[in-house]
Amino acid sequence: MTAIDDIDPEAEQRSVSVAVVCAAIRQEAHRALVAQDELLDSLLIALLARGHVLVEGPPGVAKTLAVRVLARCLGLSFGRIQFTPDLMPADVLGSSIYDQAAGTFRFRPGPLFASLILADEINRTPPRTQSALLEAMEERHVTADGVVHHLGEFFMVCATQNPIEFEGTYPLPEAQLDRFLLKIKVDYPSEADECILLDRVRDGFRADVLDAVGLRRVAGETELAACRAEVDRVLVSDDICRYIAQLVRSTREHPKTMLGASPRAAVLMLHAVRASAAMRGIQFATPDDVKRVALPLMRHRLLIDPDAELDGVTPDAVISELLASVPVPR
Repeated sequence: MTAIDDIDPEAEQRSVSVAVVCAAIRQEAHRALVAQDELLDSLLIALLARGHVLVEGPPGVAKTLAVRVLARCLGLSFGRIQFTPDLMPADVLGSSIYDQAAGTFRFRPGPLFASLILADEINRTPPRTQSALLEAMEERHVTADGVVHHLGEFFMVCATQNPIEFEGTYPLPEAQLDRFLLKIKVDYPSEADECILLDRVRDGFRADVLDAVGLRRVAGETELAACRAEVDRVLVSDDICRYIAQLVRSTREHPKTMLGASPRAAVLMLHAVRASAAMRGIQFATPDDVKRVALPLMRHRLLIDPDAELDGVTPDAVISELLASVPVPR
């Protein structure tokens, strides 16, 4: 089995270390996860690019499990917040309590103070609580009673939402959606994968008892910081930058969109493209890396014209059309 100790420090291409670390994480994670390769790779891209992830899919498709497993494989702290209609901002961020012994108020951190945060069913809580995440996601700190409390270096929000049941939900505003690096759609597994899942459960696997699986930590904060440094060194040519700009700008000019991707989307795409290239073990970004991240990076940033939406036009369809029409650099 590949582990972090197996990485060759004399590797000729330094960015290959990112590919080896990610391969080790995938291999270890699949001891608890069945399939879900796209979800796991997207989580890794977001973590390497210092972004946040919105995961959309029906219940019971291992959205929560994937985040828990990733935290185990990296030895990062994990926090889960179940969003409900009565959840208040203080329930997420934390609050100040009076310490009688000291005679002063003391800040008690909320569940947001962990590295990997699972914000489960984020669209079930009112906008006031949703907006409490904005400062944390963008600034990576929380302000309580005028005091700034910094979050960890590897703080990442992985929010989930159910795309089917909308009763009693509060759609995320565009400003908050734009804070998510990627929106990942998770579907039901194939018949073969579902049979593998049943075989594992029959043999004693329980998703709520990960200790029994014996997941190893294959990398830690030191290795993750080194991987991020390697990602930052991935070369992005002028042609690739121009390609990213043309793709993002074309979403605003498309006749079937009311709102296209923002300049923030272009900046985030640059970071995601670098992470994608490093995960493939190369030191320069290619058009394939842009195409790999374009759908999950832009689908939640597009608003489709109501008439086009009635005709069945989706953000994914618009982005796919643009990927086919915008000239690809050689």
